[in-house]
Amino acid sequence: MYLLIYVDDIIITASDQAAITKLLQLLSADFAVKDLGDLHYFLSVEVIKLNSGLLLSQHHYIMDLLKKTNMHEVKLITSPMASSLALSAFTGDPMEDPSLYRNIVGSLQYLSLTRPNLNYTVNRVCQFMHRPLKPHWQAIKRILRYLKHTVSHGRLLHHNSSNTLQAYFDEDWAGCPDDCRSTGAYCVYLGSNLIFRSSRKQPTVSRSSTKAKYKAVANTTAELLWIRALLQELGITHSTPPTLWCDNIGATHMSVNPVFHARTKHVEIDFHFVRNYVADKSLVVRFVPTSDQVADVLTKPLVSAKFHHFCYKLNVRSPPLILKEGINTTPITTPTQDSNSTYESCAAQHNLKTIEKSSNPIWSPNMKIEF
Repeated sequence: MYLLIYVDDIIITASDQAAITKLLQLLSADFAVKDLGDLHYFLSVEVIKLNSGLLLSQHHYIMDLLKKTNMHEVKLITSPMASSLALSAFTGDPMEDPSLYRNIVGSLQYLSLTRPNLNYTVNRVCQFMHRPLKPHWQAIKRILRYLKHTVSHGRLLHHNSSNTLQAYFDEDWAGCPDDCRSTGAYCVYLGSNLIFRSSRKQPTVSRSSTKAKYKAVANTTAELLWIRALLQELGITHSTPPTLWCDNIGATHMSVNPVFHARTKHVEIDFHFVRNYVADKSLVVRFVPTSDQVADVLTKPLVSAKFHHFCYKLNVRSPPLILKEGINTTPITTPTQDSNSTYESCAAQHNLKTIEKSSNPIWSPNMKIEF
C-alpha cells in the first residue's frame, strides 16, 4: 500500500481493496474523512482511465492559462519551439512587464509534470527570468500556441508493464550561444513508464563532445542508482541491472574498456565512477542510434516530425476521441476490440528497447480522500 499526502488530500493505492477500506475505517475513527471514490482530479491534474492505464492531463489548467494570457483563440502550431531558434540573453529589447513573463514561466514549469516533451523548452525560457527580452516572450507565446493545439494531451501510465529499469541520456554539446555550455538530459523508465526526466545546463564548459557526453553518463548513473535504491525500499526488485542507452560510441566504449582511459585523463573521476558499476555488473551501457535516442528531445529544439516521434516515446498521448471535450462526455463502460487493437499496434511499432510486458501490474485501484 502507498499513500501520497498533500496538506489535507490523500491518494491511496494498494493491491488489495480490503486494505484500503480498512485504512479508511481507521482514519475515520480519529479524523473527519470524506471518501471521494476513485481518483479523478488531484492538484490540477486530471486522471482519465483508459484500457491501457491512466492518462494524466491538465486540460483545464491549460485552458485557464490560455485565457489568462488572452491566447485561447490563437492560431495553432505543431511544435513548441522552432528548430533553428537560438535564444540569447543579449539580443532583443527588454520587456515592459517582466513580472508577467515570470508568472507565465512559473505556470509552465508546473505544466511540465504531465508534459515531459516540454521539459527542454520550459527550461530554456526559465534561463531568462532575471532579464526577459521580447524574443523570449515570443518564445513563450509559441509554447502557448502549441499548448492550444495539444490541449487534451497528457502523460500515459501503463498498468501492464515490466520492472525493467533503463535510462536514455543525451547532451547538446556547446549548445548555448552565450556561454557555450552543454545541455545534458536524461529520462528514466520503469518498464514502459517514464518515471523521471531532467534537462539542465552542465556547470562547466566541455572542450570535447565525448567529455560532455561522459558527464551526462555519470549524472544519469547517479540518478539511476538512486532510483533503483528507492524502488527497492518500496518493495520493487529487479532481476537485471539497469541499462543506460547512449548514442555516442566513444562514451560507450570508455565505460567497458579501460584502455581508453589512458587517453582521457580529463574525465578521470566520471570514468571511474561509471566504470566501477559496469565492472561490478550493476550497470549496463549500450549503444542506441541517434534516431532512437529519446533524450534528444530534452536537449534541443527539433523539427516537428522528429519531435512528435519522441513525444510518443515519452508517453505523451491524446485521449481517445470519445473522451475529448465537446465530442462525447458519456463514460465508456465496455471498450471496443478495434480500439484495443489500435493501441496494441501503435505500442508494437514504437515500443522502447528491452521493455517486456508482465502479467503483474505494479499499480492498483486508486482512491482519493480528504479531511
